[in-house]
Amino acid sequence: MAKQDFQADELTVSKSKEKLKKPPLYKVLLHNDDYTTMDFVLYILFTIFHKSESEAFTIMLKVHHEGVGVAGVYPYEVAETKAEKAIALARQNEFPLLCTVEEE
Repeated sequence: MAKQDFQADELTVSKSKEKLKKPPLYKVLLHNDDYTTMDFVLYILFTIFHKSESEAFTIMLKVHHEGVGVAGVYPYEVAETKAEKAIALARQNEFPLLCTVEEE
């Protein structure tokens, strides 16, 4: 048997200098009203936004004292979905909670 020579073709890899931009992030804002209870706001922050007890309490107090608080910051689709879930849950429980989405 004869020994065969194999040639390896050179492979050129060029690096792209173009960097991908991160998608813009959006804040989900909870707004204070005269009817939604603080306990319900805490419940929303626990169940939909997955905040710890201390984070949820801090956000709830900010909403209560300053009129608005940031529940979380997410890509647009996630922010919209969480805001819609919070509003739907509030309506099911007969609360007029306002939850908006704003670019960061």
